[in-house]
Amino acid sequence: MALMPVAPDEVATIVTTLEMTQRPPARPLPESRLRLVRWEAPSPEKYRALFARVGAPWLWFSRLIMDDATLTTIIRDPRVRVFAVTDPAGIEVGMLELDFRAAGACELSYVGLIPELTGQGHGRWLMAQALMLAWAKGVERVWVHTCTLDHPSALGFYRASGFTPVLRTIETFPDPRITGALPADAAPQIPSFAASRR
Repeated sequence: MALMPVAPDEVATIVTTLEMTQRPPARPLPESRLRLVRWEAPSPEKYRALFARVGAPWLWFSRLIMDDATLTTIIRDPRVRVFAVTDPAGIEVGMLELDFRAAGACELSYVGLIPELTGQGHGRWLMAQALMLAWAKGVERVWVHTCTLDHPSALGFYRASGFTPVLRTIETFPDPRITGALPADAAPQIPSFAASRR
């Protein structure tokens, strides 16, 4: 057994890829006061604002450092569907992004709600919505990945939703709180060693 050191200005995580190769049986849609709203052609600024609001607690940063042209190409691709989750007042409190660019497959690229909604059953509602939309005609595989930086319940939630783990990898990357992609106080549950040494 070997321990591999991680540079103090980097973060390491274990990424688990999960898949579903059969459409799940139909079930009643869980109740929720939230709504799913399709964003047909979101601007990079609007997209990044919601991405950061939902993902900063878990160090989501990849779309924040992407240049406008690359991000726009992805989120406006007709094979990529972006949705905002809104509350009764119309405030955006979550997101869902489905990627159909690979033939016969749909990736749940991003699925998340703001932390204030955790534990209220809205996640089950959002996953039910995601699976209804993901299993479009011609789709034979729906997949998602999560990591040890995500909410501690994320992996169990995906498995309970019908996904099977198929691959585990290790990812390291520059700490986005040090590079400035995220605020220094984002994700306080994840130690930032370089910041503590200043």
